Amino acid sequence: MSYIIDRRLNSKNKSTVNRQRFLRRYRKHIQKAVSDAVTQRSITDIDKGEKIGIPSKDISEPTFHHGQGGRNSNVHPGNKEFVTGDRIPRPSGGGGGGSGSGASDKGEGMDEFVFQITQDEFLDFMFEDLELPNLVKRQLSGDEEFKTRRAGISNEGSPGRINIVRSLKSANARRIALTGGKRKKIKKLEQEVAKLEALDPALRDNRKIEHLKEEISSLKNRIKRVPWLDDFDLKYNLHVKDPVPRSKAVMFCLMDVSGSMNQATKDIAKRFFILLYLFLQRNYQHTEVVFIRHHTSAKEVDEQEFFYSRETGGTIVSSALKLMKEILEDRYPVSEWNIYGAQASDGDNWNDDSSTCSKLLMQELLPKLQYYSYIEITPRDHQALWEEYEEVQANFGDVFAMQQIVEISDIYPVFRELFQKKTV
Repeated sequence: MSYIIDRRLNSKNKSTVNRQRFLRRYRKHIQKAVSDAVTQRSITDIDKGEKIGIPSKDISEPTFHHGQGGRNSNVHPGNKEFVTGDRIPRPSGGGGGGSGSGASDKGEGMDEFVFQITQDEFLDFMFEDLELPNLVKRQLSGDEEFKTRRAGISNEGSPGRINIVRSLKSANARRIALTGGKRKKIKKLEQEVAKLEALDPALRDNRKIEHLKEEISSLKNRIKRVPWLDDFDLKYNLHVKDPVPRSKAVMFCLMDVSGSMNQATKDIAKRFFILLYLFLQRNYQHTEVVFIRHHTSAKEVDEQEFFYSRETGGTIVSSALKLMKEILEDRYPVSEWNIYGAQASDGDNWNDDSSTCSKLLMQELLPKLQYYSYIEITPRDHQALWEEYEEVQANFGDVFAMQQIVEISDIYPVFRELFQKKTV
């Protein structure tokens, strides 16, 4: 009889392995459902789990079975209308062409398979294959993050790090060194005793033989008193901590809250920034976010005020870029931080301020930034700000990207396009 013992570590939740395999198998269905859910949800519940439906035809399993094999003749009950060789026409479909399109009193159908994914799984699929572009490790922050590595053997350490093999080798070497001379002497004495005992009994010196045997016994007892393992023999694995280079990043979120931005446009901008915020919080542990709202003047705000304040006014976009420049110079040295920016606007701007924005970006900001993305939320023709930013993109295409969003369904595809993982 055979016994199977499950020794997997996830004994409290043994379905975890099967669930991960299931999620990998139906990844395309889940990704499509997640993409649809992002566009349909409200701002407050965008990071919750989701119910996923998979058509029953896509979850059928292939099976192996024994076929009938060979050539067979079967006799079935017949009637007077049909004889061997007749072709029976296919019945005409009545009552609709698909399942669920008409009433029927025959047969049973099967709904699509529906299951729930958790919040973590939802976010994993939402941000799959996304990254902050051009992220580099700029600074050694040894006081915050370390990596432990092996650094040889030490004579001191904690019991949990004892190296058994090296300790036994050391003990064996010590015993050999301490008892080697005595073992050689014992061997010589035993050879001498053997010679004496081989002599004729009349010529044998029994007193000397007894004396030699006592000496051999004394030497063996001295060897036995050598400890098998001494404190000096214990060897420990030595581990040292090396400071790990850490990627420190800051994301500047600039949002236009002027009067030209109606409530629907502001909601789209908020959805985009909530996606960005969730992405940063989930994927990057050491990332700071700076929220800047602007109309005719710009102000740094907290997360709550950024997403829920109803402040409004005129439009001067350069005020936000100037404030971003000041905060950069004051708090985020380029030598230590990866700096990113994301801006959302409807494209409206005051008079000649758009040219000021392009100059600020090209001369002051983009040379210091890893990446800057601009989204214009408008169904209309592009405004002057878009035209100025096209010149910026022509000169800084490797670190500057711009996209247009017309409706809510465009948010997630545009977000993925802006932060898609680049292949080298």
